[in-house]
Amino acid sequence: MVLNFYRKVLQTLLSDRAAVIMVVISSSGSSPGRQGFLMMVTRESMSGTIGGGMMEHKLVELSKDLLNSGRFEPFIKKQVHMSEAARDKSGMICSGEQVISFYYVDKSDISIIEEIVSNPEACISYSEEGICSSNKITALPEVQLIDGSKWTFLQSKKHEANVYIFGGGHVGLALCEILSKLDFEIHLLDNRPGLNTLEINRYANSKQVIKYEESSRYVPEGQQNFIVIMSFGYRTDEIILKSIYGRKFKYIGMMGSEEKIRKMKESLMKEGYSQKYFDSIHAPIGIDIKSETAHEIAVSVAAQLIAAKNSYIADQI
Repeated sequence: MVLNFYRKVLQTLLSDRAAVIMVVISSSGSSPGRQGFLMMVTRESMSGTIGGGMMEHKLVELSKDLLNSGRFEPFIKKQVHMSEAARDKSGMICSGEQVISFYYVDKSDISIIEEIVSNPEACISYSEEGICSSNKITALPEVQLIDGSKWTFLQSKKHEANVYIFGGGHVGLALCEILSKLDFEIHLLDNRPGLNTLEINRYANSKQVIKYEESSRYVPEGQQNFIVIMSFGYRTDEIILKSIYGRKFKYIGMMGSEEKIRKMKESLMKEGYSQKYFDSIHAPIGIDIKSETAHEIAVSVAAQLIAAKNSYIADQI
């Protein structure tokens, strides 16, 4: 996640350590490093990735050598993932290629990184002049490669997907933990004040105790919004479904046994709720991996959310 990455960069600079930031500004084919991937290298540690493998190892070592030499001007490096390539071979054979920009940052850049972190609505601009916060808002990354010495890449800091989880119990806690490592903004909602698993949950970006009858107030419509229903039981799940009925989201999933879901569907359709609505709901939620524990269920749900999210992104490109 872009903002989390730059928060780590800021912590590094505040501790008086210099770093090299690598940014994949363009990618094509089966490149392991996709556009927007970020990596920070210090003399002692690494954070993020530009695609892994031999290529990443080689460029991490290059970054450490650069750190030993002090501040350098930004530059870009093309990596071609084919053994038969005449030049710019990455050492990998997965085909495709990527272009990576390199930046040196130290404590003198703290104000720039603070500006990036403090305004999540702005974009980040990468060019031969450096990294900065840009007020130009863009829905998708934009890149211009003018030549080997001039480039511009605009990257949005907004999360690609917002997930609204109804239910702060053990599975909700496990799901938040897994999604926190992915590119989701996590909003956790429950109707039980003082719930232990809700209070100790440090992974959600926001937590609220609400009345489930008012669920629709807390979840905006949109193709970037995902709904996960795993509340305390049948009755509360039904209340949530009724509240969000008729609103458009990228994904709605509900936890429960097939028998519970069948009975709920029959009951609500008798009340006039449409067949189409239920056909759009992933229930039982998650992919079938014979999951039993809270974390296993969370993995199956996260996998289904990733598939839905990535299908949306592909549709926009």
